Order: sequence, then structure tokens, then C-alpha cells
Amino acid sequence: MATLSAIPAPMFEFLKKKPASVRPAPDVKTGFSPDDLTRAFTAVQEEKAARAEAERIEAAAAIRETVGGSLLARSFGGLFARHPRLDDDLLDEIETALLSADVGVPASAALVGQLRRRMQAREFADSRALMVALRIELLAMLAPVSKPLVIDPPNKPFVILTVGVNGVGKTTTIGKLARRFQEDGHSLMLAAGDTFRAAAVEQLQIWGERNNVVVVAQGQNADAASVTFDALQSARARDVDILIADTAGRLHTQAGLMAELGKIRRVLAKLDPDAPHEVLMVIDGTTGQNAINQLRAFHQAVNVTGLVVTKLDGTAKGGVVFALAREFALPIRFIGLGEKPEDLRVFDPEAFVDALLPQALGE
Repeated sequence: MATLSAIPAPMFEFLKKKPASVRPAPDVKTGFSPDDLTRAFTAVQEEKAARAEAERIEAAAAIRETVGGSLLARSFGGLFARHPRLDDDLLDEIETALLSADVGVPASAALVGQLRRRMQAREFADSRALMVALRIELLAMLAPVSKPLVIDPPNKPFVILTVGVNGVGKTTTIGKLARRFQEDGHSLMLAAGDTFRAAAVEQLQIWGERNNVVVVAQGQNADAASVTFDALQSARARDVDILIADTAGRLHTQAGLMAELGKIRRVLAKLDPDAPHEVLMVIDGTTGQNAINQLRAFHQAVNVTGLVVTKLDGTAKGGVVFALAREFALPIRFIGLGEKPEDLRVFDPEAFVDALLPQALGE
């Protein structure tokens, strides 16, 4: 529940004193009646809901604008213009576009196979009808993995363990997450568990300073599990809402480093059997089908529960999101559209598909 200190000044208008004959007895600790407190809480919740809706609309527009420049979006745009006729050549070009954009063989074959069966059954009057069907199939593939990350208040501190290979933007993503959670009214702490690179610890500390968040660190080459354990102890002592733990970037083929992730998980469980409550893997959207192998290895080592797909700007092909969804069915919590903090967006499958294949395409 939000504290009264977090309520904007205008919301206190209804907390002005009422005549004694109609005012409920105030709480001796706060000076406000239960009705006053209830209305204050309701006002804060309504403000949060309005802010969330505004962000959803803004995020959808950003996704359409940014992902619309991907290879898959460009391929679809030219494809239906070049092949207005409904025939096998059009389906072959659709499959080629999907494969070229990293959708992968299994997902591409499934999509095109379904369209081909329906075309042979004469369900499509023209290429426009096929395009509409393709949009529906793409959305159906992504809808099951559209599950935003929910911070569970009883699990306090809510522990998020971030994992991923080198260079995917993991530490930067943590900084962006910290800002997002702060804006939602949560208190935070960060654990600098990437102890292999001094620069990683410094980078996380810079993000902590920017967001006024405590960063627990022990320096380069410290035991990552020990850093994370100390951070969880500190977060519990300070009654912090969320602890985000960084880990060293590692190749999925490095068995020793992968085993270290399991150690971190076991150490956290000594303090909280349910920790980490979220294992968030950060994936570079430009790595294509290699992302499948990465996720498979990390999922086996540490049981990934959610994904962040970064670098989905104009340089990305865009299709790896579908490949990941079909192969693992893990929730895609966020996507990264750029370098700015606000470029980390909640994944919106409808906006994503609309960016790749707008409804007005081909008209």
C-alpha cells in the first residue's frame, strides 16, 4: 500500500478536517480517519492505473515506429506489393521472408503450412485475405508469451536474477528496470554480481547513483554468490521491495560459469526458499538463431522465467521473437528499442505484429 508521503499534494484536498459530527474518529497514529485513508489509497491506485494506460499507448506507438524498420517489416511491405495475386509464389516468398528474418525453420514452416492448407481449401478470396490470416497467425504465436512482470508484494524483497551472454545489454537493462520500478513506487537495491569485470561493477554503481539506489558490491573477482547473498541480507534488513542481481556475462558453452549460476540460486534459497522470484534472461535481438541455443543452455542451468529482448531497433531482423515464443513459450517481459531509459518497453504483441504487418499494408 502506498504511504501518504507518496500521494501528490492535490490528493490531500479531501483530507481537510470535516465537522466533528460527520468526521469518523481519526486513527491515533496518523490523525486521519479510515475513510480518509481508504480514499487516499484509492486515489493513488487510480493515478497508477492512468499512468499505466498512458504508458501502454506510448509504448505501442514506439514499438510500431521502431520495429517497423526491421528487416521482416520491410520484407513484408515489399512482398505484398510485388505479389498481389494469391498463389504458391506468394507463399514461397512469405516463407523466405520469415527465414531471412530469423523466425527459424520450425516456426516458418508451421506458419506457411497453415496458410497453404487454408489457401488450398479456398478460404482466401485474394492476397489481402491471406495477409489478414498471416497477421492473425503471427499474433496467435506471440499472445501466450505476453505476460508482464508482476511484483508480488508478499515476496519481499522480490528478487530478480538477471542472466545472459556477454554484450547483450544486461547491466544497462538493470538500470532501466530500476528506474521503471522506482516510478511505480517501489524501493530497490542492486547487487553487483558481475565480478569478472571491474567496469561492470562501476557501470552498475553509476546506474545506482543516477536512480539513487543502493548498490551492494565487493569488487572485481569477488565470489558472485557471496555478493548476491549479502545483498539479499541487506535488502531484508532495510525492508526493500525489490532486489535486482547482476551476473557475469558468459557464453552458454562455458560449463564452469554456467554452474556458478546454479550456485547463486542455491545460496539465495538459503535465505528465501522462493528466491529468486524471477530469473530474467536478456537476449540480443540481433543474434538470430543463436539466441535459441543460448536460452536453451541458460534455461537448463538456472530455470529462466522471463525474457528481455534488446536491440530491436532498425538493425534487428525482428523474427527471433517468434522463434523464441514457439520454442520455449517463456514470457517476454520487456523489449529494448534503444539506448534511452524509456526505450525499455513492456512487450505488446499487437503493436509488435502491427509494426511488422500493418493492417493497411497492400491496400
